[in-house]
Amino acid sequence: MTMDELTKAVRGKVAGGGISDSVKFDCGDAGVIYVEGSNVSNEDKDADCTISISQENLADLLAGELNPTTAFMTGKIKVAGDMGVAMKLGSIV
Repeated sequence: MTMDELTKAVRGKVAGGGISDSVKFDCGDAGVIYVEGSNVSNEDKDADCTISISQENLADLLAGELNPTTAFMTGKIKVAGDMGVAMKLGSIV
């Protein structure tokens, strides 16, 4: 999936109301997806929690093909900032 497609997928996940904290999915050179509540953009802003993840793994995560806990334990996801915010993401991904 392209970053545009991933951004749209994240928008769909939080359309009904996301989490109140800000989260940034950092896909390295591919770009970022910034989420705050139900607002989603590709702005590279400071967030309460930053999730470093490859574009491919983010696509798998959003499709339900990658378990977030397993991904974290195996190093496919790196979390910086508030771990509590990362835990809340289970409700939207």
